[in-house]
Amino acid sequence: MRLMVRTAIIALAVALAAPVAAAIPALTGSAQAQTAIIDINTATAAQLDAVKEIGPARAAAIIKGRPYKRKDELVTRKILTQGVYDKIKDKIVAKQ
Repeated sequence: MRLMVRTAIIALAVALAAPVAAAIPALTGSAQAQTAIIDINTATAAQLDAVKEIGPARAAAIIKGRPYKRKDELVTRKILTQGVYDKIKDKIVAKQ
């Protein structure tokens, strides 16, 4: 009887752990998406908006000002302030 109870408990624990283990890669994948480097010449408005400090209005302005030769053009074209640019410069690139 004890063996059946122990087996049932182990089976229940395995069954409950499987969905949690399956969800972990999905969580790390979204975390990687947030830390991925965004190309300001090709990113969608949603991708730009996902970068902290860039909201919908700045995302629209970035898209409207394309193409960019260098990412610091966001400051020279007065799309971003120097302070905002300094916060996000490691998260963006301007590929040709």
